[in-house]
Amino acid sequence: MNNLEIPPEVTPEFTSTDETSLLVIIVDSNPSQKMLRDNPHVLTHCIDSVIAFANSHLMQKAQNKLAVMACHSKTSEFIYPGPNKPLDIRQIDGQYEVFTAVERTVKQNLAKLLVNEKSTLVTESLLAGAIAMALCFIARIQRTKAPGSRLNSRILVVTGSGDSASQYMNYMNVFFTAQKQGIVIDVCALDQHLSLLQQGCDITGGLYLKVPQLQGLLQYLLWVFLPEPPIRQKLVLPPPVKVDYRAACFCHRELIDIGYVCSVCLS
Repeated sequence: MNNLEIPPEVTPEFTSTDETSLLVIIVDSNPSQKMLRDNPHVLTHCIDSVIAFANSHLMQKAQNKLAVMACHSKTSEFIYPGPNKPLDIRQIDGQYEVFTAVERTVKQNLAKLLVNEKSTLVTESLLAGAIAMALCFIARIQRTKAPGSRLNSRILVVTGSGDSASQYMNYMNVFFTAQKQGIVIDVCALDQHLSLLQQGCDITGGLYLKVPQLQGLLQYLLWVFLPEPPIRQKLVLPPPVKVDYRAACFCHRELIDIGYVCSVCLS
């Protein structure tokens, strides 16, 4: 993560005392995912659904803030707002300029990232590092908000990758950091069950959902993840599943049920 940059905020920071919601979406765009190896066109459908979901978040309130990240096997980058100068977007067919800016910026920056991806090997996605970058971005926005204003921050991870026990300690670090900062982590699993990310949702008070049908991704995003965490208690959402709290061993990086634990470092 030495060469990764967190983009500067384009618009002035919060000047009102209204309650503001900041949503950071992490999209796993690693082409090594099984569902993308079987059908690369699935990525286009997922990106379109995520963009529509992001615009719905911005449409809820004018003060709402948005950031979108793309996670790969070797790097994680912000694709909205991008690190470069924002695009000059003009109104087209009556569409809100912000919605057009989100769509074009996300697609252009993601296309650049995919072109630069050289590896074709089956490698894991750096989701733990992406969540860490999102926490740093949220912390910086938190410091620049106006006195008296309230910022509700949450992170949504959309991924089709499998569990990565080699990132176990990194996951635990970001999960407990998010819990300490009061940041909710939601996870939308597209292909496989993810026990480690499920632990993160349970620790931070977020929602975990394994999408039954990929064709209905946008409907699940709007139904489950669009409402703010305080409102979710009043809605009829999918029932929580039993959390798999297995830990990863330090010798083979595999999830185990029973093992020896160090009394000093708990590894």
